[in-house]
Order: sequence, then structure tokens, then C-alpha cells
Amino acid sequence: MALKIVHYNDPILHQKGEKIATFDPALVRLAAEMSEMMDQAAGVGLAAQQIGRALQLCVIDLRGCDIDFDWELDGAHPPLELFMPLALVNPKIAVAPGTPNETADEGCLSFPRIRGDVVRPEEISVKFQDERGVPHVLACNGLMARCVQHEVDHLNGVLFIDRMTKKARAKVDEAVKELAKKTKADAKPKSP
Repeated sequence: MALKIVHYNDPILHQKGEKIATFDPALVRLAAEMSEMMDQAAGVGLAAQQIGRALQLCVIDLRGCDIDFDWELDGAHPPLELFMPLALVNPKIAVAPGTPNETADEGCLSFPRIRGDVVRPEEISVKFQDERGVPHVLACNGLMARCVQHEVDHLNGVLFIDRMTKKARAKVDEAVKELAKKTKADAKPKSP
């Protein structure tokens, strides 16, 4: 299956994903194809909505990033190479009370060349299943926490521009409007 990244303002990006109940070879294949697409696009995360599927599935891969974050997967600290790319199915994020927020620059494969500041909790834990249905708990901070939150937002129909302050959004508003126009024009059927 050839996957294509959906751009803003495609309606699928605002759709909440369906919970996944069937863990089969097709789901394993989809997660692998999404990881490959994310890698080809030089991204660190990709949600099912971004390939036109409203499912509770996203993938992340931070192996090529500066390791300025920490993590614990199922109570251990395995090397990133052992568990990334990572598929998160039906993820549920928890933020501990009193966790500080941090502002950082984010981008999104569905918003080519558009970046902006987003405020997110610095530390999270996420309960999820992998593409084979095995349950896991990931506790993380920094870029990994930000990446997980960004992708899980996608699964709930929330975009990173929705999380920006008015001031940060104003800086990218013109580019976002242009992208929306281009997406709409690209969606129109071509005349023969």
C-alpha cells in the first residue's frame, strides 16, 4: 500500500481515531509502513490521521535526535535502538500533578515548513499497546514526551496549531491559510 501524508486542512486531521480492537498482520504491516513513511519524510512521529485513517495508532522514532530526554519503558531503560520505531495503539496519556510546562518549537508533517511554539507538560506517562496487542507503559520527558503528546493529539483530532498561544498562532497564520488553500485546490478533481 502506498501511503501519502495528508496536509492541513483535510477534514480527517480533525477526526478522532477509532479504538483498535483487532491486532493482526494487517495492523503490524500498517505500523511498519507508517514508520517507513515517517522516516522518508524525515519526521519523528506520524499518526494514522496523517495518512488518511481515523485510527488510534501512531508511530514515533527518536533515534536520530539529540538525546536530551529520559525514558522508562515497562520499568526498564532499554536503548532506543531496541524499541524504536515505536507503535502506540490506543494510547492514554497521564500527567502527574505539578508537572511543569515547557514551551518549544514544533513542526508537523501535515504542515510542511510551518513551525511554531507550543506549550506542553515536560513529563508524561503513556499506557498503550504495541502493534501486536502487548500492553506497555512509557514514562518520558523532554522531546520524547513532546513527540508522544503531539501524535496522541492527532489521534484525538487536535493539531499543534490548536495548542499554540494567540501570539504564536499569529506568526504562522498566513502560512497556514496558504496551506489550507493549496490542500483545497489539490483535492479538486482535475479536468481532462
